[in-house]
Amino acid sequence: MQFTSNELYLLLNTRPPGRALWLSGADLQDAHLSRADLSGADLSRANLRHANLSGANLSTANLSGADLSAADLRGACLDGATVRGARLCQAKLYEASLHHVELHEADLSEADLRRADLRGADLSGTHLAGARLSHAVLSHSNLNLAMLTDADLSDAQLDGATLRGANLSRARLAGANLHGCDLSGADLRGADLQGTNLTGANLAEVQLADAHLEGALLSEDAGQS
Repeated sequence: MQFTSNELYLLLNTRPPGRALWLSGADLQDAHLSRADLSGADLSRANLRHANLSGANLSTANLSGADLSAADLRGACLDGATVRGARLCQAKLYEASLHHVELHEADLSEADLRRADLRGADLSGTHLAGARLSHAVLSHSNLNLAMLTDADLSDAQLDGATLRGANLSRARLAGANLHGCDLSGADLRGADLQGTNLTGANLAEVQLADAHLEGALLSEDAGQS
């Protein structure tokens, strides 16, 4: 299903109040949807490659299996959205709001998530290799088994997050706050942890070979479950 610009305009502006859009499987590649109200919309399996969704409202939308590769989602709201298994590689999510978003096993490799708010998000099994997450807020998020190799998490807020079995090899975590994190079984080989706050963190069975820990804050009970 492919839409012209006029058809999209009519679809977005003539629907009955309170009625969510059904766009499952739609071809919306390169679509201009900046600041569009797509809250609660069904966009599962939709093609949104290179789409402009900056400032759009996608709260509680269903984006499972959608392709958002290189899409512009800067400043967009995806609070409570379901984005399971979606493809967001190289997507722009700078300053996006993703409270409690479900991103289980999504592909966010090389995505720009700087200053994004991901509090309480489910990022378990997510591919975030090479992603930019500096200054992002990931407090109490689920990053179990996430792939974060070469990711930039400098100055990120990860307090209370769970990263059990996550791969953070060569990740940049300088200045990040990992207070109370569960890092048990995580791979931090070659990671930059300079000035990182690891007080209260569970570091049981963590791999730290060649990691840089200069100035890191560690608590006496680190490693206890």
